[in-house]
Amino acid sequence: MSEQRKSLVEEINRGEYSISEVCRQYDVSRPTAYKWLKRSKSGSSFEEQSRKPLHSPNRTNPELEELVISARKSHPSWGSRKLKVVLERCRKSKIPSASTISAILHRHGLISKEASMAATPYKRFERETPNDLWQCDFKGHFGMSNGKRCYPLTVTDDCSRFNLCISAKENEQLSGVIASFRSMFSEYGLPRSVLCDNGNPWGVSASFGGYTQFEIFLMDFDVKPIHGRPLHPQTQGKEERFHRTLKRELLSVCEMENLVFAQEKFDDFRKIYNEIRPHCALDYAVPADKYEKSKRLMPKKIHDWWYPQELAVKKIPQNGYLRYKDLNVFFSEAFAGKNIAVLPSESDGIVEIIYRNFSLARINLIERSVISKKIIRRKE
Repeated sequence: MSEQRKSLVEEINRGEYSISEVCRQYDVSRPTAYKWLKRSKSGSSFEEQSRKPLHSPNRTNPELEELVISARKSHPSWGSRKLKVVLERCRKSKIPSASTISAILHRHGLISKEASMAATPYKRFERETPNDLWQCDFKGHFGMSNGKRCYPLTVTDDCSRFNLCISAKENEQLSGVIASFRSMFSEYGLPRSVLCDNGNPWGVSASFGGYTQFEIFLMDFDVKPIHGRPLHPQTQGKEERFHRTLKRELLSVCEMENLVFAQEKFDDFRKIYNEIRPHCALDYAVPADKYEKSKRLMPKKIHDWWYPQELAVKKIPQNGYLRYKDLNVFFSEAFAGKNIAVLPSESDGIVEIIYRNFSLARINLIERSVISKKIIRRKE
């Protein structure tokens, strides 16, 4: 193109044809021809010049632009909307719109098209009030620089997305889980229910049919255990999402030396996640703004449960079987030494098995079969 422009100017300067004729030959307008004649006389290049305006009065000033870049580098996983909310909290001057912040990030190569597409929101479901449901799970274990492995236990409130616990564990055994839940119950009060998966130490195989010590531990505090559908991790979607954030914003950028070091980093991340990092599902508020402690306080002692006198009360032996009218039904060795009650229903031959404030199962004595095994709270 630059060679054609140079040829056009030379043709005009030779004077063999009029400017109008030369313009027809080169299929350009007269103003275009005069523009390149002027460029030629000034010694300018025939290459295409930038159309960028000499002055951009509406462009974000360099100070604010540097502020956006600095915030992004401090939190490389946060998008334009989160950054806007955080900057507005800590700065009195006007902060650019989210779209302008996004343009700044793109201009400086701090955001990619793939990352933008991955941030597309989806429909969410949640409980109406805090502490209606806690979701819990172990984040996938990872190696530390001391050669050992860390098993992070995490617990998240379903309504507020408030993280109640990130505990660096050396294994996934029940003792460590119960210790963390006792600590949470003491600090935050009791939830109505806890959602977990079906693996150890939370639950057991459906074909096995028993109950776990963790489930009994929760029922002793009048907390309902709930299990997600097998092979459906999306049931615990908020936990899965929290684990993804934990991995992207901490575990992928920080090598853990040992459990003590990991716990310090977990505590720092938890404070940022709960109190600083805006959450899209909360209209860019922080979880701490929406969460409040439960009014159901943790009792100092678990007292014995008194069943109505009309109920048949049975103590479960060491083998975990309930024996009632020549029928043996396995419940779990975890129930050994505990009292459960048998409540006849209005249907002949149907009884309900009760532990404290929960229904455990319904049994057909005539057909000698278990109708259902599902934990249901009997009274609110």
